[in-house]
Amino acid sequence: MNTPLSAVIITHNAAGQLEDCLNSLSFVSEIIILDSGSDDETENVAVKHRAKFIHQDWLGFGPQKQRAVELAKHDWVLCLDADERVTDELAASIQTELENPLHQVYQFPRCNRFMGSWLRHGEGYPDLSIRLFNRKFAHWSDAPVHEFVQSTVTPATLQGDLLHDSATSLQRYLEKQNLYTSLQAEEMLKAGKHAGAGKLLLNPLYRFIKFYLLRLGFLDGMPGLIHILIGCQNTFLKYAKLIALQGKQ
Repeated sequence: MNTPLSAVIITHNAAGQLEDCLNSLSFVSEIIILDSGSDDETENVAVKHRAKFIHQDWLGFGPQKQRAVELAKHDWVLCLDADERVTDELAASIQTELENPLHQVYQFPRCNRFMGSWLRHGEGYPDLSIRLFNRKFAHWSDAPVHEFVQSTVTPATLQGDLLHDSATSLQRYLEKQNLYTSLQAEEMLKAGKHAGAGKLLLNPLYRFIKFYLLRLGFLDGMPGLIHILIGCQNTFLKYAKLIALQGKQ
């Protein structure tokens, strides 16, 4: 691979997941791990894989990931979470493309594992995500949750999946969703957005119809059904929490 590539990962108590992630990155030139205060074996796992382990107090998901990008040695960066790993097919696609890059920003499918099953439909797949880019042409948004890569360049799509093992248990998954919906509600309030009965009732229904019926989420069986119902609940909760915050004002 002629173009040097830095992989950047943000972590916090990720020792149980980080090993598989790092094992999938043998093809990169550098690995940066930006940690927000782990007290488990995360640092030891990082050192074992010769990754650069750097501490950074938590800034929010978007700013934390952007800080990791800025710390990379190379302009080309591959951004991952500790619970993700690159498949062999995706690694080959990345290496082939970076021999002579024709684009500055790339996206690829992300396959989500939920309740022990890899979801292949609905919200769980293809879940296209921009994770490979030249940092001169793209950057992470400053959103504290549900961050995304911003760029004026149209992304090209690579073959191969990024595997995402979203949670070790359903309880942990639900805890994360509760936190995320609270952060979303706070951000919507800051942005001057408002919610009422219409969004509270209709937006979860729209989400169910779009992903479970039109995008065939029902083909993923019981995990697919539970996944979309939690997603609909999240839509309901973020608007309910926004309404509660509006009431405090």
